[in-house]
Amino acid sequence: MSRSFGNAKSGRAIGTKSRSFGGMGNKRRTGRNNRPGSSRIEQTQSRTKMMAIPIISVLLASLLTILPIIATQPILPPFGLLFFIAWRLLRPGLWPMWAGLPFGLFDDLFSGQPFGSAALIWSVAMIFIELLDNRAVWRDYWQDWLIASIIIIVALLSGLFINGLAFSAAGAATILPQIALSVLIFPLVVRICARLDKWRIAP
Repeated sequence: MSRSFGNAKSGRAIGTKSRSFGGMGNKRRTGRNNRPGSSRIEQTQSRTKMMAIPIISVLLASLLTILPIIATQPILPPFGLLFFIAWRLLRPGLWPMWAGLPFGLFDDLFSGQPFGSAALIWSVAMIFIELLDNRAVWRDYWQDWLIASIIIIVALLSGLFINGLAFSAAGAATILPQIALSVLIFPLVVRICARLDKWRIAP
């Protein structure tokens, strides 16, 4: 009789230990995810990543103009402007209205254009796209390409005109290859931005 009582007592003790060990295990698994401030840190890191990737991509694209490419006439597309427009058309609410000013000033530092010209042109491009967004209910891929092509052509011609005010600039025919290459390469830039955007919003 005392033996059975001892077994029952030991059984209860073992059961209590197993339940308490399971509870400790659950606490160990869930305690790491529920640390105070961990979700806030993850949200801050995610917000920083979502904003940093578009900004860095535009800045790096503007730096491509310093590549040592030898040519008798302008041929290298304005990659900074292309990435800036691609992000704006891909994510309409990403850039504020004044975003063309700082990005344009950074691009002026390396493009060789008179300082402030890209800031003016990029700001006008932002206003132009904003006006189109207010009028159009929706746009498809071809319309975005058309809008980007108009901005690219006007931007390059405006840059040539502004450069002619400060220096002796060549005719508009000299930048026709640059315009054509910029318009044709824009869909590739949009694809790159789309891939970066998927990585940007990935958890």
